[in-house]
Amino acid sequence: MKQNPPNQTSYDVVIVGGAIMGSAAAWFLSTEAAFDGSVLVVDRDLSYETSSTAHTNSCMRQQFSNPVNIAMSQFAAEFVRNFPSYIDHPEAPELAVDHYGYMYLAGDDEFAATLRMNQATQAELGAGTKIMSAEEIKGAYPFYNVDGIVCGSHNLVDEGYFDSGTMFDWWRKAARLNGVEYVENEVVGITRAGDAVTGITLASGEEISCGTIVNASGPRAVETAKMAGLELPVEPRKRYTFMFDAAEPLDRALPLTIDPTGVHVRTEGTSYMAGCTPDDDPAVAYDDFAMDPDIWEDKVWPALANRIPAFERIKVSTRWAGHYAHNTVDHNVIIGPHHEVSNFIYACGFSGHGLQQSPAIGRGVSELIAHGEFRALDLAPLGFERIVRGEPFIETAII
Repeated sequence: MKQNPPNQTSYDVVIVGGAIMGSAAAWFLSTEAAFDGSVLVVDRDLSYETSSTAHTNSCMRQQFSNPVNIAMSQFAAEFVRNFPSYIDHPEAPELAVDHYGYMYLAGDDEFAATLRMNQATQAELGAGTKIMSAEEIKGAYPFYNVDGIVCGSHNLVDEGYFDSGTMFDWWRKAARLNGVEYVENEVVGITRAGDAVTGITLASGEEISCGTIVNASGPRAVETAKMAGLELPVEPRKRYTFMFDAAEPLDRALPLTIDPTGVHVRTEGTSYMAGCTPDDDPAVAYDDFAMDPDIWEDKVWPALANRIPAFERIKVSTRWAGHYAHNTVDHNVIIGPHHEVSNFIYACGFSGHGLQQSPAIGRGVSELIAHGEFRALDLAPLGFERIVRGEPFIETAII
């Protein structure tokens, strides 16, 4: 790992972690009219090769149960649609999108009731989600085997794939153009004076003072918190992804389908992408990206072949394991200051749906730093205080 020293010895804001969440915060902060301070982003590896961002499936959905999560995804969709105007650079491109939607499949009456309840909430907020009977699903997508399916929840508006890689690249590029400094280094210490953090120590030996620290270090966020003497219920959990080709390709786009088994699959260009949560799902080492040698044959492929018979004959082309930054309390982001250390701000614990929430989180962090409060969207229900109180943020639509 390189250990490049920063250009200054003091910054108004230090962001620990420069992947999608840290760069979202950096870019939004660099465009915030009420903020004219200095920003340093520190990341262990500016190639981001092992980051959760590098292993993302680049998806976006409105199908959450909690209005706050729905609103965050709606802003993300609006941000992606209008990306060039947000970036405000003559070379900023349109972002590619593919609105094939999500298809949640209910295999029992209990989950069907949950989907119907969630759809009512989504509809109230303007989402285009519809509940489909098994017969309607079969009519729209004849390739499904709908045996045992009670109903599905589907939305073709602002749901599906988007080009998150280009968004990430431009956030970093534009943030730098706006004066944000990025260094490849590692934060190995955080200094505190009572109820405030005052600076960081880098692996290269420099001691850097700062006014605010943003913990955007993904699965390693707990280690960043520990350096400040704080606890955080976030840990790395392994998730598996498979790219495959089908001997009999489907005749239309495949929505991101969440099977009752927990296996999910979607269109990926002319190929397909599938993934799942392992049945045994412990915390793993930060550098553990080993594939489970049996999960494809034992879990993923049988579920695919059952739900989509055309997938009986498929060939895996690529496979990888990545890490969720898993919030063990309620599987949702923690954003905002620590309840006792007000200038230590969390932006971590997304548990798999962080990328699509990154525009709203970046904007929210910048508002907190510049104004001392959330303004565009009230994200306070996702604050650290709920962890202290033991009051989980309830979200039933977790994949």
